Amino acid sequence: MDKWEYRTIKFKTGGFMGGKINEEKFQDELNLHGQEGWELVSCFDTSQYEGATRDIIVVFKRKSLF
Repeated sequence: MDKWEYRTIKFKTGGFMGGKINEEKFQDELNLHGQEGWELVSCFDTSQYEGATRDIIVVFKRKSLF
C-alpha cells in the first residue's frame, strides 16, 4: 500500500482588504515544491469577512520516502 506525506504552506496576502499576492513569488514557490516531488492537492483562502482574504493555504502531497 502506498504511504503519503503532506506539506502545508501559508502565503500572506497584502492590500487594504487582503487578497493581493505576488504572483511571481507564488509561482516560484509552487515550482520549487514540484521540483522536490510534491504534488499540489489543494489551494484555498482564509476568508476574513465580506470576501476579504488574509492568507492562502496550499497543501501538497508526495509518496512517503520511508
